[in-house]
This record gives sequence, C-alpha cells and structure tokens, in this order.
Amino acid sequence: MIRVLLADDQTLVRAGFRSILSDEEDIEVVAEAADGEEAVAKARDLRPDVVLMDIRMPRLDGLEATRRIVADPRLEEVRVVILTTFDLDDYVYGALRAGASGFLVKDTEPAELIHAVRVVARGDALIAPSVTRRLIAEFAGRVKRPEPGPELNGLTEREREVLSLVAQGLSNDEIAARLVLSPATAKTHVSRIMTKLGVRDRAQLVVLAYEAGMVTPGWLTS
Repeated sequence: MIRVLLADDQTLVRAGFRSILSDEEDIEVVAEAADGEEAVAKARDLRPDVVLMDIRMPRLDGLEATRRIVADPRLEEVRVVILTTFDLDDYVYGALRAGASGFLVKDTEPAELIHAVRVVARGDALIAPSVTRRLIAEFAGRVKRPEPGPELNGLTEREREVLSLVAQGLSNDEIAARLVLSPATAKTHVSRIMTKLGVRDRAQLVVLAYEAGMVTPGWLTS
C-alpha cells in the first residue's frame, strides 16, 4: 500500500486529490496538512511514502517544508512531489534542488496523478513528462552556471555519458539501448553516480547536470 500525505492550504484541492487517490486499491491517503509546518510534523509522525506538497502555503511554504523533510535522516524514504500552477513558480527549480522528486501541475489529469504517485513511491523521479524537463531547462537557463564541481571529476567517462542521458529524461532501459548495455548495467551506473554525487534521486541528477553544463538548457523543442 502506498501511503500519501496531502499538503495544500486549499480544502477543495485536498478533497479532489483524496477522492481520486482513494479509489485506487494500492493507494491510501493517510493524512492532510493545510500548511508547511503541519506537513513537516505529519511527515515525521506518519512517515508516508509520498508527500504531495503545495508551494504557497501559510506559516511555512512548501519549499522550506520540502527542505526540512529531505534533510531529516528519519525521513530518508519519504518522497516529495511539488504541486504547482506552472505559470508562477520560480520556486520549482529550487524545490528540485532541495530534494523534491518532481512536480505536478494542479490541473493534471487523474490518471497522471495516480501514475505519478506510483512512480515516485517506487523510488523513481518524476522527470519523464516533457513539462518537467522543460521547466528544469527553463530555470537552469536563468541560473548563472557555476564551474563543474570537483565531485564530477570522480565520474568515469561512461558515468558522464550516463548522467547526460539521465538529464535528457531517458529511462534506464532507454540508456541501456543507447549505450548498448544491459538494463541492469545501466541501473548500476545510475546508482553509482547518485552515490558519488550524494544525491537521493534522478531529479537531483537532472538539476546537477544542467548546473554543470552537461546539458544545454533549451534542448527540448516539443
């Protein structure tokens, strides 16, 4: 059973998401929170698998709430998905950098919401949808690009290739096909890269790759 915490200051939004998710046999909404402070407290108390986190909330916004959840070693297995209205959020890039596993627009289709919860719950990052990659590229393009950090120097040439493909939104199977590897080998490479760079999931790998200049913002044309 996938346990979900809903964090949004709008009662109707929470009710809508609860209605959609509660119809699924493998998903349980264990709690709701109306602000960031409550979201962090309930995450610590209940340790859900997934937190659907609004950004603009009273007392504590979703960005800081995400940082606190990700920084808490007791919540290592908790994944945060940011809820956004897409046209407002300079915050989203920062949220991904802080450790969010992806984001959803609030008017997403019910089937996409359900799929997103399942994807994130199994440990994958929600980076495949083109809108996520487009947004990362957009905000990465606004950030002054730093010089690649010394941690990238620890990657092998093959690992750099794999990281570049992860940043383009390719799955392990697609990376394996592109580089003529087995899917298991591709997965091993991704895991080793995450360990070397000290990140918790693929979303942070994507952000890091953009910041290091391994992928040029704006490559996505669709």
